[in-house]
Amino acid sequence: MMNELLNVQALSVRVPIRSGEKMRSAAETVAPVTGFRLRQTASSRTILDDVSFSLAPGEHLCIVGPNGAGKSTIVNSIAQSIAYTGRITYLGRDLKEYRSVQLARILGVLSQSHEISYSFSVRELVRMGRYAYTPTIFSPRPADDEEKIDEALALTGLSGIQDRSVLTLSGGELQRVFLAQLFAQDPQILVLDEPANHLDLQYQMQLFSLLEKWLAKDTVLARGDAAAAPAQAQRAIISVVHDLSLAMTFADRVLLLHEGRVRGFGTPKEVLNRENLESIYGMDVYSWMNRLLSNWQSE
Repeated sequence: MMNELLNVQALSVRVPIRSGEKMRSAAETVAPVTGFRLRQTASSRTILDDVSFSLAPGEHLCIVGPNGAGKSTIVNSIAQSIAYTGRITYLGRDLKEYRSVQLARILGVLSQSHEISYSFSVRELVRMGRYAYTPTIFSPRPADDEEKIDEALALTGLSGIQDRSVLTLSGGELQRVFLAQLFAQDPQILVLDEPANHLDLQYQMQLFSLLEKWLAKDTVLARGDAAAAPAQAQRAIISVVHDLSLAMTFADRVLLLHEGRVRGFGTPKEVLNRENLESIYGMDVYSWMNRLLSNWQSE
């Protein structure tokens, strides 16, 4: 059995119903999938309902599901940016017990959207990923700071534009800058919410190749005894993806969500089967994927 790096137990998130928001009728609360109900009271509704899963050292876990399934809410819960019930632990310790600087050395989070209003250079923005290692303005900077920044810029193909203002970048370039910031931050777990958003195919391919290299870097025991493994073997990745092909190709395990509840957790082949996908997406996903593939296959 694989050791657990991150463990999520009975995670639930409820949000208040906004003033003027239409309540669903009893019939509307019944989901298309037999046996599931969206729990909703007079004052709140449940976005995540009793979600549990684990993350092993060296593992890439992909979270998939339709729009509104609760994928980004899991990311926000792990990042400690929203209120939730349940328990999320890192090596057995509740994440709520960590100070923000400590948490930044454990988790690196890439959100879907980025708002930049100041003309930082690419390098300056990437350097901000090192804040966890210099928590105050009086703290001495680690000797390897610039080396970590250079490495992150090179990995993401940004070395040639490191002096440009981030305000002049395209959406895809900006996405790579924030990914470089995470690499410079050098956390143990990457938590990525739609990391391929805005990326051209070239950089989508590069991104997932980079993530594979990041997991494997200096890792002797990618899976096995976490206590005996070097520090790098404690690394792992959680990615929210819409593209099921990416999950099927790059994930070690998949968490399949539907309307806030877990509908499958296991290997891609176990979870992304025809029956599961058809019941959740309301279509024959396998036939659609094969139809798309057939147009690319050589005659």
